[in-house]
Amino acid sequence: MRHWFITADGSLKARWKKAFPNTAALTPDSLRGQVQLNDIVWLLTTVEEWSSLIDVATKQGAITVVMSYAADDREALKALDLGARGYVHTLAAPEVLKQVALVVANQGVWVGQALLAKVLGGSFKALQQRGERSTNHYSESLELLTEREMVVARAVAQGATNKEVARQLDITERTVKAHLSAIFRKLVVRDRLQLMLKLSTLTQ
Repeated sequence: MRHWFITADGSLKARWKKAFPNTAALTPDSLRGQVQLNDIVWLLTTVEEWSSLIDVATKQGAITVVMSYAADDREALKALDLGARGYVHTLAAPEVLKQVALVVANQGVWVGQALLAKVLGGSFKALQQRGERSTNHYSESLELLTEREMVVARAVAQGATNKEVARQLDITERTVKAHLSAIFRKLVVRDRLQLMLKLSTLTQ
């Protein structure tokens, strides 16, 4: 398995070489016929025809990961819909790129935490709409949260970013972060995704 980075000028960044010593760069025109089955193609969105190249790489049996300097949820969904197996920031650290490669090489899909949060947030809202939630079933752990912390926790569980929560509640992002730190500690969760999963089970 080789790693191919598709850039407009065929250049390689140092962080890519550090992540994958056995890597090479290709221009869009040289993609056809170069990649082989199960190779990983890292396709930059700065390449004008990046969306059509996903299909080119896929038809050659390669796994495609789209890289963007301005990560965007809609762009990520477009990339996945076109057949990409991953979507990551172009400036991601070598360690992150290695994790992405491991996931997609093992039939997984890699997207940023923000997009995954929105997806899980949608699932959380769907559970609520099905009427499975009852205030009588709240766990004792939820009672540890203040009223404001509970509002923040619910907003985050529905996929809101810190900036969006701050705007909704007319508070600063720093205050949102402080509330989240307290929420994580009280509910014994490590991050936003664990918080969503915990709330989705505690509020059913």
